[in-house]
Formats: sequence, structure tokens, C-alpha cells
Amino acid sequence: MPINKTPDHARLDRLVADARRSADQRDLDYRERALKIYPWICGRCAREFTRANLRELTVHHRDHNHDNNPPDGSNWELLCLYCHDNEHQRQLEASGGGTRETARGEAATHSPFASLKDLLQKKG
Repeated sequence: MPINKTPDHARLDRLVADARRSADQRDLDYRERALKIYPWICGRCAREFTRANLRELTVHHRDHNHDNNPPDGSNWELLCLYCHDNEHQRQLEASGGGTRETARGEAATHSPFASLKDLLQKKG
């Protein structure tokens, strides 16, 4: 059953679709440029890529700003999927955002070894 949308919803849908298309096009543009500038080698693990597995090679923004795409590629480096994920995890932890969270998004407060010293003293 089709949902009738108000003109505001339809306009918002078009706006979101346009924004996604623009972001996708921007990503394609800098990815294509980066692949022309740099050799197809991961900048961290030195894994080499061919056309067969090139989809596993990503463009990493050194300053983490995806809108900073200078024509000379100075803000980019090519990283494999694994090294790229690792780099973003390291950045997250360095910024203090690496705290463990529960499924509800709350910071975990349980400390499993909090009373270990007392337990060891009782046994000794």
C-alpha cells in the first residue's frame, strides 16, 4: 500500500537523495584521482593490489576531513580495508572515544577485577 507523502516529505526525500548522490560522486572523484596518483599498494602493510582486488583498497584522508581533497592528493593515502579500519580505530581511541559501551550506548562501568586483591588475600 503506497504511503501518501506531504509535499514537505517529498521535498526532503529529494534533498536527501541529492545529498547522497553528491557525496557518492565526490567519493568517486577523489578515489579515481588517488588511484591515478598513487601506486596500488597499502601505505601501511605494503600489500599490493591488482584490478581483481582493487575494491579492497580505500582512500584514507590523513586529516580525517572528507571534504579536504586537494588536487595533488596530499591529504590522501591508499590503505587496504583492514589497515583503514585500524587507523580509524586508533584515531577514535586517541581522541578518548574508545571507551567500551553497552548495547544501549552507555559507558560500561563493571570492573571484573575490582575485588581481586581481596579475594586473593582471603585465599592466602
